[in-house]
Amino acid sequence: MLGVLAVAAIAGLMALGVWQIERRAWKLDLIARVEQRIEAAPVAAPGPSVWPTINADSDDYRRVRASGHFLNNLETLTQAATSFGSGYWVLTPFRTDDGFTVLVNRGFVLPAERDPTARSGTTPEGETVVTGLLRMSEPKGGFLRSNDPAADRWYSRDVAAIAAARGLPVVAPYFIDADPSSGPDAVPRGGLTVISFPNNHLVYALTWFALALMLAGGLAYVVREELRLRRPRIRHDSRRAS
Repeated sequence: MLGVLAVAAIAGLMALGVWQIERRAWKLDLIARVEQRIEAAPVAAPGPSVWPTINADSDDYRRVRASGHFLNNLETLTQAATSFGSGYWVLTPFRTDDGFTVLVNRGFVLPAERDPTARSGTTPEGETVVTGLLRMSEPKGGFLRSNDPAADRWYSRDVAAIAAARGLPVVAPYFIDADPSSGPDAVPRGGLTVISFPNNHLVYALTWFALALMLAGGLAYVVREELRLRRPRIRHDSRRAS
């Protein structure tokens, strides 16, 4: 019974190792696809006709472009942590010339820059062209906290919830991480999208295979010792039988 359990455990560990190898191949393909998207020329921001088909695998981090104007009086601040410290993302509704609205993450501000009048950058007015990376909505919350629309406290960029709280109709199910603002000191600070995909699958695979090998070695040792202990008994029984 112990031998059967050990063989089953070895098979399970080997299966986990193979699964991690497959996951590694998938992750490398994902990284290659994302790198291709962010380096490509921007395309028109997807309109309502294709919203049902938008998903993270095929669209996240795609470079997009939209023309229209900002609804600056309806911006939303969501909690953020960047290389500049803790603060907020500034999400502003952008009414496109195509008739739909998309939330644009204009960039990062420090707590002292919550008020638009305290920012060194200019507030975009009138017809504007926005370019950046398409990002998928972040529903419910983040930082181990849930969004609280009633109190206007936001811990994630939840597009649907923000749109409902601001009374925005026909809003895209994604948001746009805007490219850097003009000028090194412009606020909000755009272009801070962190593109990082942890890829530890090879380490995990080697760990599972190593455990399988150790267990197989232990099983082989036990079997060998069992056979060694039984061999004199077999000889003694054979002599008595003769």
